[in-house]
Amino acid sequence: MAALPMVRVALLLAFSVFLTLVLGFGLPSVLNLFARCCGFPEASVTESIVLLYALFVLYVAMPRLPRGTLKVAGKAVLVTGCDTGFGLALAKHFHKLGFMVFAGCLFKNYCELVRSLWAVVNNAGISTFGEVEFTTMDTYKQVSEVNLWGTIRVTKAFLPLIRRAKGRVVNIASMYGRMGNALRSPYCVSKYGVEAFSDCLRYEMKVWNVKVSVIEPGNFIVATGILTRDIVTTTAEKLWKEAPPGVQEDYGKAHFEQYMALMRSYCNSGQREIEPVLDDVTDAITSKRPYKRYNPMEPHWWIRMQIMTHLPAAISDRLYF
Repeated sequence: MAALPMVRVALLLAFSVFLTLVLGFGLPSVLNLFARCCGFPEASVTESIVLLYALFVLYVAMPRLPRGTLKVAGKAVLVTGCDTGFGLALAKHFHKLGFMVFAGCLFKNYCELVRSLWAVVNNAGISTFGEVEFTTMDTYKQVSEVNLWGTIRVTKAFLPLIRRAKGRVVNIASMYGRMGNALRSPYCVSKYGVEAFSDCLRYEMKVWNVKVSVIEPGNFIVATGILTRDIVTTTAEKLWKEAPPGVQEDYGKAHFEQYMALMRSYCNSGQREIEPVLDDVTDAITSKRPYKRYNPMEPHWWIRMQIMTHLPAAISDRLYF
């Protein structure tokens, strides 16, 4: 196990060298060819490289460009999962902005909605962890029942109102809706489903001028308290107790405890403020031209997501697993 980090470092260095060579030798040749085809002198290649790099820096470093803002007055927003975390903060935030907010909570019934509903924010969700052979089918069903089927049910229930208002559907997915991870299969399965449902809905709603956006938060464990050491301990006890004897024997308690220690270490990780998520959801609801996807996450998670979704799996697997 100790050699694995060194393998990752070597692979990252090799990839960096490869990318440097490609950009250093390949890009000028391509730009020279493009310049000749367009009738420009080859001397402009250097300037072209500088321009491309400047555009890349602007894309990464510049704040979100304004794309027009809609009026808040008279608009209602339904937010699910408002007991804690993102949902509670979103409900308070939209109330301050002047929206009529319908906050869906676990232990309260929905209010009777007005006839016009501008936006639905499908935020309600649960999470768990565990290797596949330690995870029961009931757990898979329970997580998807809330995260995926709950999102679909709420959307279908209120879509006629949203459609008539030419409003917004905002679904809270996750970076794990774009890339898998060990120990997180129930959560990943449900969030992958949210991503697929959101894409399909977006295609269908285009003709109705309804905007559908997906929010893909990174690691906000500390900010939301969705995972604590007590939760890890309770879940770990349940996982081991319910595992078949053969699985316990094959994996061994030492292997199991190693992964549970890894999960406990996650409890103090992640971003401590949820403002990036609030800002992105607000933009998705109030901008005249909202983005299809928002990525409120730390830079290293964003890089990992790009690598895992764009590079061959043989490379990403060696880097991260």
